[in-house]
Amino acid sequence: MNKSKQIPKRKDIPQKYKWKLEQMYENDELWEKDILDIKQKVGEAAKYIGKLGKSSESLLEALKLQDEISLKLENVFVYARMRKDEDNTVTKYQAMTDKAQGLAVEVQSTLSFMVPEITAIPEDRIRLFLNENEGLKLYAFYLEEILRQKEHILSKEEEQILAQMGELAAAPKNIFGMINNADIKFPTIIDENGEEVEVTKGRYIKFLESSDRRVRKDAFKALYSSYEKQKNTIASTLNYSVKKDAFYARVRKYPSSLHAALDGDNIPVAVYTNLIDAVEKHLDAMYRYVRLRKKALGVEKLHMYDLYTPIIKEVNIKVPYEEAKEKVKEGLKPLGKEYIEILEKGFNEGWIDVYENEGKTSGAYSFGSYTSPPYVLLNYQDTIHDIFTIAHEMGHSLHSYYSHKNQPYIYGGYTIFVAEVASTVNEALLMEHLLKNSKDINTKMYLMNHYLEQFRGTVFRQTMFAKFEKIIHEKAEKGEALTPETLCEIYIDLNKKYYGQDLVIDDEIKMEWARIPHFYNAYYVYKYATGYAAAISLSQKILKEGDVAVERYLSFLKGGGSDYPINLLKGAGVDMTTTEPIHNALKVFEKLVDEMEKMLK
Repeated sequence: MNKSKQIPKRKDIPQKYKWKLEQMYENDELWEKDILDIKQKVGEAAKYIGKLGKSSESLLEALKLQDEISLKLENVFVYARMRKDEDNTVTKYQAMTDKAQGLAVEVQSTLSFMVPEITAIPEDRIRLFLNENEGLKLYAFYLEEILRQKEHILSKEEEQILAQMGELAAAPKNIFGMINNADIKFPTIIDENGEEVEVTKGRYIKFLESSDRRVRKDAFKALYSSYEKQKNTIASTLNYSVKKDAFYARVRKYPSSLHAALDGDNIPVAVYTNLIDAVEKHLDAMYRYVRLRKKALGVEKLHMYDLYTPIIKEVNIKVPYEEAKEKVKEGLKPLGKEYIEILEKGFNEGWIDVYENEGKTSGAYSFGSYTSPPYVLLNYQDTIHDIFTIAHEMGHSLHSYYSHKNQPYIYGGYTIFVAEVASTVNEALLMEHLLKNSKDINTKMYLMNHYLEQFRGTVFRQTMFAKFEKIIHEKAEKGEALTPETLCEIYIDLNKKYYGQDLVIDDEIKMEWARIPHFYNAYYVYKYATGYAAAISLSQKILKEGDVAVERYLSFLKGGGSDYPINLLKGAGVDMTTTEPIHNALKVFEKLVDEMEKMLK
């Protein structure tokens, strides 16, 4: 038997493929200095307690100090977290992350007086402050937001208690993170070349894309057998995370945790329920796609582990990282010269951590602070999927770049509701470019299959996740226990509904809920689906209308958090208060199924 392929250690990854966090802090000592500076400024903040309504000057000074503290705290937290993500087994960075989280709770607790005090100021007095103090006008939208949510803001003392609970409230997510990124161990399997290879979360999708069905099945069973062994612990962490969501909704006087989660973005609950209803009206298209996949693979029974492998077997696209960057640049050219120049800056100036190493956090993300580069974590594996991951995460990063460059700190971030739009616009534009320039019919069909998989994974699958979240939160709010058996039963029933009778719903899939980190961030995943629908519409407008649509779109990227996300998207050209973008996106899916059916006859 050949020697197992081991994951490289961090020190063995070439420097050019690592992000340059030194752009945030040249050394850890400077990080420690900022900790002390934050603590000093937090002490200064206490002098404003009880004085915010006294004058517009006091209010402005307090808001500026809050921004200074928050900005520095953001740097401290982001740096520690990303150092830990490089290698979760390094105890120094575990400790620094814990210290940053503890400081965040301390800051939140100390500053928790501000919002209740602002809500206690009569509205007409706030209007007067805004009229008389030019500097305060910067905070007009921020103050409007506080007034909008006034009924859900508690007294100063109650807000302070909730702030002090922050570290405890983060426990389920943090415990799951350590189980999922550091403690859980996966078996080895024999790959296509007869070599013994360790299954990892980073390699899992690559195994499922294998043309060797035995490899796919072995990887599938290996991964879920590991989660099965942890099911009681992980069910407990998820149960208490959901209970935490219900608790905060209850004490803030929301009808449900769903209302509470959506209110931060000022999103009507109907947007969430409309998404589920609209997608479920198109499930017949998913059933057709399942049948198409079964036929194309030539299998008597299609299993869950057959869902990711390309259905065009003759095409085996391997794309080295350097080549992938060039493909992404070409695909995003419709967004204009300036956009491409910023993209190249990210590629060349240490924004990206490219390859998997021992202990590194799995998956991919874009992260950073207002003053840092918008960094990207990858676990690049040379697949077509990874090219789109680059485009996706750089979409996030350039959205952050534009927002930070064009908005003051208070509005420099963008809400989660629009967070997936820019990333998915990039994916859609890249797909259109690759399809247009594919001369080989098999390559074109391969890409079309990938496009269909984007719809399956981003619209159908994320909506299924959204329904799972809705069900488990409603059960918890009724006082029902979320046991491992309950979670597994709900999850497998949803898979049966969303995939239909032509797919064998393997028993192992009942454990998939146990490996989804997004479930610890309540009602997040639906935004992938709504964002995808918006992005498909926007990308089509960019390709058809050219500069006019690009200008609207870049204005949206520059908008940050300066307006409600629904309004920002309307400015870009899509109205997410209707189901139209969802239905339009799924019509594209249906047309792709039609075309693939014809090509496979």
